[in-house]
Amino acid sequence: MRKFCWMLLVMLVLVGCGDEVTEDEAIAKDEVAADVDKEIVWEKDGKEIVLIPAGSFEMGDHFGEGDELPVHTVQLQLDAFYMDVHEVTVGQFREFVNQSGYKYDGSWNDVARYSPGDEYPMVNVNWNDATAYAKWAGKRLPTEAEWEYVARGGLVGKRYPWGDKVSHDNANYDVKVGKTTVVGSYPANGYGLYDMGGNVWEWCQDWYNEDCYNNSPTKNPSGPGTGSKRVLRGGYWNSSTNLLRVANRCNSSPDNRYNSFGFRCVSGSP
Repeated sequence: MRKFCWMLLVMLVLVGCGDEVTEDEAIAKDEVAADVDKEIVWEKDGKEIVLIPAGSFEMGDHFGEGDELPVHTVQLQLDAFYMDVHEVTVGQFREFVNQSGYKYDGSWNDVARYSPGDEYPMVNVNWNDATAYAKWAGKRLPTEAEWEYVARGGLVGKRYPWGDKVSHDNANYDVKVGKTTVVGSYPANGYGLYDMGGNVWEWCQDWYNEDCYNNSPTKNPSGPGTGSKRVLRGGYWNSSTNLLRVANRCNSSPDNRYNSFGFRCVSGSP
């Protein structure tokens, strides 16, 4: 982990703040970048995390199938960041509670009803639970823009994380299974992330505002400064196909726990 943090620091130094990069500096930067592992195991919670490249994308609904408008360009200008390959599991969340002494006020019986094993995604977590886990692990929740960027997996203007069509071979949705499935049961997207559509809704860092796309910053948007609800993304095991759309936005009070609410984390500053 120290190696990982050190390498990111070196990359930041080499990039600088718009200064001209010499040939030697460019070579050094390339050597550091090549040395950064694309997938590592995060020491604190033992989760596999994958490197997400910096870049820009068109955020929002390209098909007139929702109200995620206007479509707007977002630039994520971090050198790179890591995101959990899978949703946080029951076993990982239980380990967090045991190690930290966190007071989880949800029902473990309700968790077991819909996620009946340690390798299933943790459910019945509110935004505060998810944030507490992320802080304990030395990570954070993704911003809404980061989540959509990663969910798209490098695809441009598609409905879902895997393309424009969906079947039960792609994701757990529409009550076919009737509960969650073990994380990673369906194919990964282009960035190597599993279950970015279906299985459980995933909490994001942002406050929700239905009109925020009208005045969202272009660079590294982190959502409104205040609000009463937080954003969730991705759909869940009983979702219609419309809710699986990569642009679709859901919201709920940060105090709410449901059998469809889960999360995953990212590392690095927003």
